[in-house]
Amino acid sequence: MSHIEEAARRRTFAIISHPDAGKTTLTENLLLAGGAIRAAGEVAARGAQRRTRSDWMKIERDRGISVSASVMTFEYRDLVFNLLDTPGHEDFSEDTYRTLTAADCAVMVLDAAKGIEPQTLKLFEVCRLRDIPIVTFINKMDREALEPIELLDEVQDKLQLDTAPLYWPAASGQRFAGMKDLTTGEFCQFDRRPGEAPVIGPAQRIPGSNEALIGKLDDPVHAELVEGVEMVTGLLPKFDPDAFNAGNMTPVVFGSALRHFGVAELLNTLHDFAPAPRDQKAERKDVPVMVHPSDPAVSGFVFKIQANMDPNHRDRVAFLRLCSGEFKRGMRLKSASGKQLNIHNPLMFLAQDREIAETAYAGDVIGVPNHGQLRVGDSLSESGEIQFAGIPNFAPELLRRARVKDPMKAKHLRKALESLAEEGVTQLFKPAIGSDMIVGAVGQLQFEVMTERVAAEYNLEVVFEPAPYNVARWLASEDPQKLEDFLDRNKSASGTDLDGAPVYLAKNAWDVGYAQEKNPAIRFTATRERSI
Repeated sequence: MSHIEEAARRRTFAIISHPDAGKTTLTENLLLAGGAIRAAGEVAARGAQRRTRSDWMKIERDRGISVSASVMTFEYRDLVFNLLDTPGHEDFSEDTYRTLTAADCAVMVLDAAKGIEPQTLKLFEVCRLRDIPIVTFINKMDREALEPIELLDEVQDKLQLDTAPLYWPAASGQRFAGMKDLTTGEFCQFDRRPGEAPVIGPAQRIPGSNEALIGKLDDPVHAELVEGVEMVTGLLPKFDPDAFNAGNMTPVVFGSALRHFGVAELLNTLHDFAPAPRDQKAERKDVPVMVHPSDPAVSGFVFKIQANMDPNHRDRVAFLRLCSGEFKRGMRLKSASGKQLNIHNPLMFLAQDREIAETAYAGDVIGVPNHGQLRVGDSLSESGEIQFAGIPNFAPELLRRARVKDPMKAKHLRKALESLAEEGVTQLFKPAIGSDMIVGAVGQLQFEVMTERVAAEYNLEVVFEPAPYNVARWLASEDPQKLEDFLDRNKSASGTDLDGAPVYLAKNAWDVGYAQEKNPAIRFTATRERSI
């Protein structure tokens, strides 16, 4: 099979949701439905059972949350799926943003009782920026839920996204009986057997005619279903694949991830409608170009760095999203800055499980083991001339001074913090005066994760104390001399980030505004594109 045909078989998608909407459970059961794993870990379980394949860090298993993006590759029917599992916690939204740059499609998971929650809204905006097509999965229908039409209205109102349900549910909560396939007219029956393991695979289907459903559904539930189907087919547009691919319409599937209901139907929806790898914007020698999956030369970009996935080795893996060509083990690729890598042991992933990849194609994500040569935002290609659009860093909302309890290990702490900052877990700033290490994060949970990881992976006890700064802004100017003069005059409030880019460290937003007003030639920005 040619590299063009292989690329056309790839479907690379991410799952986005508000915390506790059921994203990790859905991920597990998609892998189960796709045949990638034999048993799903139930996140709601306690003790030793509280294990999932996609949440591999100790803190993730202990708390039942996702705080690290991971990649899972599996085959289903005639396609190869690359599932990018993103952090569900809002404190790790930057990691999610970076992961979404590598996805061609997203599954938006909504809690049927809560609808669109704040984190869902933020993540959707990221998808909208990149016109990523979205499939909606309305989860937890076996619990009391909002009216389905109310949920669809909310999607339309808050996200400005046309909804096209492919299925329609019969009631919810204790009365939930299943859903009608609006394409075939068949009824997918929900098998409620308390205490028993849910049935894996597509739901049992029965003809959707009134006669066939008599005795299968309670009369009030059947009446609700008939009325709902009439209303939705009369009021809402039919599914249009072109509108979906343009990011203007979302197909909707209902279900219960925990009971494995609707999961196979969601996977079939992705199989039938999710787009193949898309063209990517890039520059070749400063000239804008589009990189097509069918292009013969191998190219890709690094969207994530993960250190210490294997606790027995100090490993460091760059996640490379391939955009074109046929990658072969042992290939030599170059970065846009001229760094050259011989990739002898490229990895394919199932969360932290890994195997050597002999070949990979556009749409695939491979792991490139390296010792610090690669960073988030790096572009790799055979020629070294391709530079993909950069991945932005966002200004942190919290700043803390990092201190190690044993002063003799300060140098080791700096190395550990630099390694985690390179992953994108947090950001690290070095003030121009003094030896402080200032760590920036979006939320408090990131500091807790840092504390646990530094202890587990580097055997260091770190304390995060209040910093003399609360705001960080990147500095830039068309006039390099004016920028240099500004930094000289403001040494006590300036520093550099991990890449050596100049940063203004202020006590509050008022200080930033005042400095900006007094120095109109200097740009103070809350985002910085990271491309090397």
